Amino acid sequence: MEVDYIIVGLGLAGLAFVEELLEAKKTFVVFENNSQTSSLVAGGVYNPVILKRFSPVWNAKEQLAIALPFYDKLEKKFNTKFDKKFLIKKVFKSIADQNNWFSAFDKPKVAPFLDATLDKQKYAGILEDFHYGNVKEAGRIDTLHLIETYRAYLKENNWILFEKFYHSEITFQNNSIQYQHLKAKKIVFAEGFGVKENPYFNHLPLEEVKGESIIIHAPELKIDFLLKSTLFLMPLGDEMYKVGATFNHKDKTSNASEEGKQELVEKLKKVITVPYKIINQTAGIRPAVKDRRPLVGVHEKHQNLAILNGLGTRGVMIAPTLAKELFNHLENDDRLDVETDIKRFS
Repeated sequence: MEVDYIIVGLGLAGLAFVEELLEAKKTFVVFENNSQTSSLVAGGVYNPVILKRFSPVWNAKEQLAIALPFYDKLEKKFNTKFDKKFLIKKVFKSIADQNNWFSAFDKPKVAPFLDATLDKQKYAGILEDFHYGNVKEAGRIDTLHLIETYRAYLKENNWILFEKFYHSEITFQNNSIQYQHLKAKKIVFAEGFGVKENPYFNHLPLEEVKGESIIIHAPELKIDFLLKSTLFLMPLGDEMYKVGATFNHKDKTSNASEEGKQELVEKLKKVITVPYKIINQTAGIRPAVKDRRPLVGVHEKHQNLAILNGLGTRGVMIAPTLAKELFNHLENDDRLDVETDIKRFS
């Protein structure tokens, strides 16, 4: 069987690249073995502002201009809802925190996303003494629903194999690649943390950061916005809320831990006063890079091997942009962004 592309991994990065292939009428097959779960358990929030420092997310405006139409197209394609719009309300911890919020209006890349009028309303069950700041143009992509829907779509069309990909079985033949019964022009690795087992790209400085979150049922908490404090509290509907997330640089497993749960419970005590019940707990490994930029590009020796990885916590926003840039590089020789090109580590 001959195809244009083999895609390894179907998280947000792989999914976005497949959409580029479909639009260009390229043939492909995807390998996915569920070994990496970061996209499946991600909060899926898109937020153009780093609220810890009231600074802009890198290229937020440009990324949203591509990402929002991308998810809208997928909603139309599958006749379902993935994008949940909402405000993000930042809880101020002090007057100084409020002052820093207003100072951020002097930053041209931040100001358009901030509401100059503070929210002084009292919300039952939420601990706050210094009001809230509203972040606009934010929301959440239901990544679990999206990826499950997309995998079913690929399965229906015989475009996906639910099995492990063995890097050792790649052989190079002139301008093509042979893998088992498949012959392809190029392979794109979108494996997330699984790239650590990839002999062609495991030299890249990808760091694994474990993140855990819990789902709580809190009937007395009546909010329809994402609350950002020492953690985030995100409404899911039916009185359910997602609470997260932890950042663990030592634990390399994708298993939910008692330590992670207790960390979230302790932080939650400082945010809400209403009773709740923990319904579920999830964990995943975020693929992150030291310089906080993704890993995009081609292998130095094997130009028909490419990588699309290291999206970190911003996968929802950045995946459509990176997929488009990588596709245009592979097909049209367009230049990659120097900030994301893996050549910066050569």
